[in-house]
Amino acid sequence: MDDVKPSIPLVSFLERLQQTAFNTFNNHSDFDPKTYVDLPLKFPLSVTDHAFQNLPKSSTGSVSVHDLNRFIQTYFEGAGDDLVYFDPEDFVPVPKDFLPKVKNPEVRAWAIKVHSLWRNLSRKVSSEVKTHPEFHTLLPVIDSVVIPGSRFREVYYWDSYWVIRGLLASKMYKTAKGIVNNLISFIEEYGFVLNGARAYYTNRSQPPLLSAMIYEIYHRTGDVELVKRSLPALLKEHEFWNSDIHKVTVSDAQGCTHTLNRYYARWNKPRPESSIMDKASASKFTSVSEKQQFYRELASAAESGWDFSTRWMRHPPNFTTLSTTSVIPVDLNAFILGMELNIAFFANVTGDHSIAKHFQQISDVRKEAINSVFWNANMKQWLDSWLSNNTHEKVHNWDTLHQNQNVFASNFVPLWMKPFYSDASLVGNVLKSLKTSGLLRAAGIATSLSDSGQQWDFPNGWAPLQHMLVEGLVKSGLEEARSLAEEIAIRWITTNYIVYKKTDVMHEKFDVEHCGEFGGGGEYVPQTGFGWSNGVVLAFLEEFGWPEDRKIEC
Repeated sequence: MDDVKPSIPLVSFLERLQQTAFNTFNNHSDFDPKTYVDLPLKFPLSVTDHAFQNLPKSSTGSVSVHDLNRFIQTYFEGAGDDLVYFDPEDFVPVPKDFLPKVKNPEVRAWAIKVHSLWRNLSRKVSSEVKTHPEFHTLLPVIDSVVIPGSRFREVYYWDSYWVIRGLLASKMYKTAKGIVNNLISFIEEYGFVLNGARAYYTNRSQPPLLSAMIYEIYHRTGDVELVKRSLPALLKEHEFWNSDIHKVTVSDAQGCTHTLNRYYARWNKPRPESSIMDKASASKFTSVSEKQQFYRELASAAESGWDFSTRWMRHPPNFTTLSTTSVIPVDLNAFILGMELNIAFFANVTGDHSIAKHFQQISDVRKEAINSVFWNANMKQWLDSWLSNNTHEKVHNWDTLHQNQNVFASNFVPLWMKPFYSDASLVGNVLKSLKTSGLLRAAGIATSLSDSGQQWDFPNGWAPLQHMLVEGLVKSGLEEARSLAEEIAIRWITTNYIVYKKTDVMHEKFDVEHCGEFGGGGEYVPQTGFGWSNGVVLAFLEEFGWPEDRKIEC
């Protein structure tokens, strides 16, 4: 497998437009480079490029605001115009038996509003994209999609898991299955699920949760056909994550070898959607090969979903020390363990018992590897492991690995998986560790303890991290674990509600230090909408309800 995916001419052209727009509009605080790579063409690329090259330029090579605006209006549709609003047929304003445990009228009214947002976020790819795919960076998908919202105007991989959890609470099974069908179509075409439905996302994936989406839908609907249709795609996805670029072999303190996985994007250039920022970040490197390596680390951090975090920096908070491909991440390996268990389960459903047996065996092997390489008996957490700088070794020796002792919410993600949440004494230890970790704050679980200005760090809290930890605690069946889970869920629901009351929108991330404040940091302004936040609020209200007499306030 070649480890750099070629770009397409349209994306390369739009990156040039993005750079010109940045030079022209550079004093605008709301400049978003992604807008420019999302613009659909009105005319063939050759015609557009010719007109672009003929724009009048000043002596410094810049284009005037007036000329550039006129050019964009003449030659492009608006960013996002190639997706049209779609009214999902399985949406009803108040579904039958909707959130039966929510008794408080104020919370119930809000939950119905959050449910109604599925309509706002539903889209279908316009027929234009199918007629002229070469005019669009948007990739055509067959079924309708639910987008995260704001600048994220296309379907995303890992966001879709929590969107689907919310859709299931909203009884929108057809919409949920449609999302899965779209993601499966990526595997059929590209061999893996793309980060998102854009030509510039074909160089990387995102945390592999497709099997988990299918499991949840099957659990609610018993749809065996969906399982049968999905199994070949999931086997292909498993192969992708276990291909050479993602695979790392380590030998532990006892001399046993284990195979684990890492994030590794097939890209060594600036990310087109953030080209301006990536070039600026890389400017401190002098050699081409150093820049290329740094660009790969950036894109690989984007593959992790945690873009960006001190978690991927060798010398935090120095951004240029990003070394994502040198980290063996706890959460990725937990997700792949989940995938292996789900494939075994699905293969039993479809009667493919030899596949089921094989995946049960490899999941047992992975569980051992997770315990051996990640578990830290002193901290009672699973810690990411750093590879030595020489990442080309065939087998990495234990003594050249070192665990990242910093506390991240990801250190607790294995608890979301059955082999770990079903071990009562382990859960007891992890529960104590979580309580004293410093991650539990006024409004939910912090992403890390490092206030670096990056968005996947303190003080931000993110819906998926709250949900994985809460659900793992609940599934353990331990009373003490459930009561902590409910406490976290109450704090999270409350802050979502108060921010909604203040701003009239749902947000992408929250400041967990302060109840009722949304999050910030990172490379773009805070986004609203918002797919996974809506999904987790509905999933939490479904699980825990809200008693009539419990107030909802900070």
